[in-house]
Amino acid sequence: MKVLLIGSGGREHALAWKLAQSPLMTEFYAAPGNPGIAEHATLVAVNVDDHDALIAFCKDKAIDFVVVGPEAPLVAGIADKLRAEGFAVFGPSAAAAQLEGSKGFTKDICARYDIPTGAYQRFNNAPKAKAYIRLQGAPIVVKADGLAAGKGVTVAMTVDEALAAVDDCFEGAFGAAGAEVVIEAYLDGEEASFFCLCDGKHVLPLATAQDHKRVGEGDTGPNTGGMGAYSPAPVMTADMVERTMKEIIEPTMRGMAESGYPFSGVFFAGLMITAKGPELIEYNVRFGDPECQVLMMRLESDLLPLLFATANGTLDQVSAEWTDDPALTVVMASKGYPGSYDKGTPIRHIPEAGDGAKVFHAGTALTDGALVATGGRVLNVTATGKTVGEAQARACALLDKVDWDNGFCRHDIGWRAIEREKSAVR
Repeated sequence: MKVLLIGSGGREHALAWKLAQSPLMTEFYAAPGNPGIAEHATLVAVNVDDHDALIAFCKDKAIDFVVVGPEAPLVAGIADKLRAEGFAVFGPSAAAAQLEGSKGFTKDICARYDIPTGAYQRFNNAPKAKAYIRLQGAPIVVKADGLAAGKGVTVAMTVDEALAAVDDCFEGAFGAAGAEVVIEAYLDGEEASFFCLCDGKHVLPLATAQDHKRVGEGDTGPNTGGMGAYSPAPVMTADMVERTMKEIIEPTMRGMAESGYPFSGVFFAGLMITAKGPELIEYNVRFGDPECQVLMMRLESDLLPLLFATANGTLDQVSAEWTDDPALTVVMASKGYPGSYDKGTPIRHIPEAGDGAKVFHAGTALTDGALVATGGRVLNVTATGKTVGEAQARACALLDKVDWDNGFCRHDIGWRAIEREKSAVR
């Protein structure tokens, strides 16, 4: 099978690493890719925003299957364009991608199909949004409606913080994404990520994970795109997974089809496990980043037929096998992230990883043959272990061998699971 992977981040490196292991793969391309992805696929210098150029490339190479990694091309309709030209695509239509492209759209779907989530209101101007916040009080959550690279959400613990978040949105801090805001009730509990494949009629549960959004140790500081993750998430017990499927995932699949937006791709449900059970925080329509990295480390099945079955409506004919061993990834980011940071800083050494360990490239490039950091989140140092604590120790040992002066990371990724492990031993 000839495959094209679209994307250039750590998520895409993890997908490329796993896809390249498939015996079904005959030719593998990535656009635009990164130096890590280049270990597994031929990089293609095609602008992913240029849909005509992508289609021309697919025709020229007789591509059998396109896997779209990031959300922006999906929201922009790349899957529709490719399908219209006869190509099999992993990823939802632009209409279905509204589940991530518009938080208000998702909340409306939840309201229509009785999917548990926080109470909410949508606003297109600051005065009304602020009046609602003053009426509701804090804590409260303010979200830019559109795509904001994981940074458009403010969990405000005070009214003043919430009012400032509204100003940020309407004054352009998140560009067009902030033209409308969603203000919703604060949910108290423990967050978890749950992933399922969906072909529009069938759904295949994959695995659970827990992300660390805050930039600082102890989950402090501003939100980021994610500073690390581990899988599985202990809070997602078998009972909680079953409830999530019945109360959230399956009603979403049915609701999207009934609304005229049948969903094909991956459901990434961001959940809050509250005293009442699982409640939906938000949906993403692609694999998480950095959650994808730990999922791919734990997946024992061939990824390619799973994604292809999702694309062609035969998801009921495949299954996914997973190792019980936890996996954990630590993000190495450029100093200053999630604020401003220097680009082009040299990465002098990335260690070779053995079995059950891998350093994924998230924001790197080659400049005159030398590896440099180009993004905020740059490397994903990933390892497995018999426990989350062991996986964390292995990842940290690998981290110590990375030679990059401008990098920083959190050393407490997985702390909740490790506390549970310690409590179980006592």
